[in-house]
Amino acid sequence: MKKENKIKALLVGCGGISKAWLDSLARFDDVSIVGLFDLKKDNAIQRKKEYALANAAICESLDEALETLNPDIVFDCSIPAAHAEISIKALAHGCHVLGEKPMAENMKDARRMLQAARKSGRTYAVIQNRRYMDGIVRFRDFLRNGSIGELTTLNCDFYIGAHFGGFRDEMEHVLILDMAIHSFDQARFISGADPMSAYCHEWNPKGSWYRHGASAIVIFEMSNGIVLNYRGSWCAEGLNTTWEADWRAICSTGSATWDGGDKFKAQSVGGPPEFMSPLKDIEVPPLSTALAHTGHSGVIREFLDCVKSGKVPQTICEDNIKSIAMVHAAIKSAETGKKVPVKY
Repeated sequence: MKKENKIKALLVGCGGISKAWLDSLARFDDVSIVGLFDLKKDNAIQRKKEYALANAAICESLDEALETLNPDIVFDCSIPAAHAEISIKALAHGCHVLGEKPMAENMKDARRMLQAARKSGRTYAVIQNRRYMDGIVRFRDFLRNGSIGELTTLNCDFYIGAHFGGFRDEMEHVLILDMAIHSFDQARFISGADPMSAYCHEWNPKGSWYRHGASAIVIFEMSNGIVLNYRGSWCAEGLNTTWEADWRAICSTGSATWDGGDKFKAQSVGGPPEFMSPLKDIEVPPLSTALAHTGHSGVIREFLDCVKSGKVPQTICEDNIKSIAMVHAAIKSAETGKKVPVKY
């Protein structure tokens, strides 16, 4: 692709997560980083050097970057508290936006962002990189082929002892807000169901290095009569799950598990029940075609293609607001001790 035909992109937020974006963007020749902006200017300078972005401007402010560079796309890699301001301003300037998760720190901001996208006519999508994995697509497709009946219950276990340091150590509701959004969005992807209500118990265990809410259990009522059970902790040392979590799907005539990696198991009823039904093992078929791009690369590639074609990416804000609504319903339930509706 000729240089003049490349999509011009501004990267906002040059902290640690920006490396995942820049690593992915280096694979694509149809997009050019024309500018970098971070409140800590040294972060932007460091990324420019690390990724040999010789033609990228180091910007003093978001306003300056938008006005002088006139980018086609803004990649928002900032902290969650800044997502609303950055996205709304970029959309108003006529830019398409792909932002880090979570969409927003609260539902008021999420709805403002959704309205800004609708008003602008531009595409605003959110990085939900766990959808773009061979394993999750394989698990979802198996559950939908009907070989073990209809999905009734989905269990998700996430246990990681992650020592980040920085802003996460001080965040309120850190597990639910900053990490569980992945699992909640995965659950929607796997089940094809929408959230209806949430009941959450959240706590900070002894020995936690986080200030608030490093562990949680959440029960979601979903559409189609499905129940999602989430159990998680970000300060669990030992026997860690994968970052993609450990999953069990209970269906009307069998069950299936996926470890978030490459291990799948499934069984179905193999004959008339006595006290316990006889069971038979079932193979979870591999994908007929592996994904061309996975993780961050998968989200970014689809987003770029949709910007050029006018199609809609699967993590468009219109859809992703349902996942962030699960987060904030869980937080409200934890704070009130009551089951609350999921409103979006």
